[in-house]
Amino acid sequence: MSLKVIRSEAYSPESDEALRINPEIVCSWLVAFLKDECIRRRGMRKAIIGLSGGVDSAVVAHLCALAFGPENTHVFRLPYKISSQESMDHAQLVVNQLAVVERTIDITGMVDGYLAQEPDVEAKRIGNICARSRMIVLFDQSAKLGGLPVGTGNKTERLFGYYTWHADDAPPINPLGDLFKSQVYQLARYLKLPEEILSKPPTADLVKGQTDEGDWGITIQRADRILVLLTGGYSPDKLVEMGFAQNDVEIVRKRVAGTHWKRRLPTVAMISTTAIGEYYLRPVDY
Repeated sequence: MSLKVIRSEAYSPESDEALRINPEIVCSWLVAFLKDECIRRRGMRKAIIGLSGGVDSAVVAHLCALAFGPENTHVFRLPYKISSQESMDHAQLVVNQLAVVERTIDITGMVDGYLAQEPDVEAKRIGNICARSRMIVLFDQSAKLGGLPVGTGNKTERLFGYYTWHADDAPPINPLGDLFKSQVYQLARYLKLPEEILSKPPTADLVKGQTDEGDWGITIQRADRILVLLTGGYSPDKLVEMGFAQNDVEIVRKRVAGTHWKRRLPTVAMISTTAIGEYYLRPVDY
């Protein structure tokens, strides 16, 4: 993605200028990225994707269909017993649109086998267990099919730490990781995703009525307007001075600052000057 000059109006709390992308160029770049990272570098010609019925996984399915071909794009619907039928139906819309290879694997027995030994488990824990169970399935299917799991997390979720550690972030390849959620929507409209997916509020689909924005306490639009400037070097105080609501800025600041650990590899106790990921500088592990 080429750098661009941001006009002064981009710094207004009401402007999305700083978040605008050229979706055609971004799409071409991400397809090239997938081909290079998966096919050329790793020799993997099949993509394995968990298809939730949400906008992120739908966009990734489109990108993989373009990069690998629909016949080499394997999508998996992985419902738990409390998953909504709407999510299943919306995932099917994507399957029908792309003609990718689809399979539905119910994880209820897998999850409940553990929960039977854990009474009084709250929704958050169940959500994490489901997310990690889904990743077990995807990695096992990748071994079975000879494909590579492709991640679907966007930059907003990653900065907010709004994902299950060692689950949603586990796939080795992620084409959306540097796109804010509102930029994913721009790409989704360019790819002509079904309107049912574009218009519904993003949700983790754990509890009826739950939404991402409700959990965050801020809308995606307002969060992204702050994040794009915060990550560009502007301090929280400066953003408030520029007219952003102090409460909104503080919500974003706290979420980013409080989830830094989720965006790092495990912290290693260093006892040498060749600690992997710490002092180890060569791009090999031996």
